[in-house]
Amino acid sequence: MSASLVVRLAAASRRKVRYLCRSLSTDQPGNGDPHPAPPPDGEPAERRPRKDPSGRSVLLFPGTGGRAAEDGSLSAGCVCHLASCSGEAEPRKPQGFSVGEFAALVFSGAMNFAEALYAVKVRAEAMQKASELVPSGMLSVIGRPQAQYKYACLQAKEHCKSLGITEPVCSVANYLFPDGRVIAGHQQALDFLQKNSRHLQFMRTKPLPVSGAFHTELMKSATEPLREVLRQVEVRRPEINVYSNVDGKRYMNESHVRRQLVKQLVSPVKWEQTLHEIFERMQGEKFPHTYEVGPGKQLGATLQKCNRKAFNTYTHVDVTTYDD
Repeated sequence: MSASLVVRLAAASRRKVRYLCRSLSTDQPGNGDPHPAPPPDGEPAERRPRKDPSGRSVLLFPGTGGRAAEDGSLSAGCVCHLASCSGEAEPRKPQGFSVGEFAALVFSGAMNFAEALYAVKVRAEAMQKASELVPSGMLSVIGRPQAQYKYACLQAKEHCKSLGITEPVCSVANYLFPDGRVIAGHQQALDFLQKNSRHLQFMRTKPLPVSGAFHTELMKSATEPLREVLRQVEVRRPEINVYSNVDGKRYMNESHVRRQLVKQLVSPVKWEQTLHEIFERMQGEKFPHTYEVGPGKQLGATLQKCNRKAFNTYTHVDVTTYDD
């Protein structure tokens, strides 16, 4: 990616800020003054009222499909993602799926836009090289309640060993929603799963149009290039909550961000677990507004399957591009 392209994308991002800040306006009930004045001297401070969750927002940043190198472009979708940040009184929680974590981290102030874009480019190129080492892929699976995904992967690996593959890889790469998984690994393992889907209690299987087994050990060779570029760019502690795909837990500091982004390459995306972490509520407590920022509505679909009440306040914000 050329420096001039990064500059143009950054400029487009800045132009987009005002538009999205109006679209995701803070003129909603329950926001209040984010910086209330302190009480006069001698008077007891009033107990801070509990903030109304309906006055808050969760932003979901999707990843991208297809060949790994396509992740490096981020292009208009990422411009839309990253331009939605800054200066708003309404508290927000950004959350990204796979490469979308970079957009969420830029939103949170943890990374600079142009540097994040460069890191994503390096990440994508390294993933593409890893994908070319061995025939591999990803398989979307909808299972019955009795489906045992880990056992199915174990059977697929045993099949690969019978074919002479010494260290076969087959594992859950994405936890999307109850009984919704993406399994990734050697192509022979995925072929086995499709052929034996009925026996394995899979209702539907569908190969994904990707070039490799992302979020598995087959991406191990891509970790060092990403680790190195993350050493070079500035990473700060997120100013607002961002949750790691690796374990669904909140990022705590800059070293945690660097470590988890590298680990994410070879670890499953625990999206379902992350949604439960974000949207866990006491009985009767309101849900925040949720916006999916970028192309497609796939993350909204997973939210609907994981938490229908939270989905009631979901909105999709489509991508808008600008001509220079």
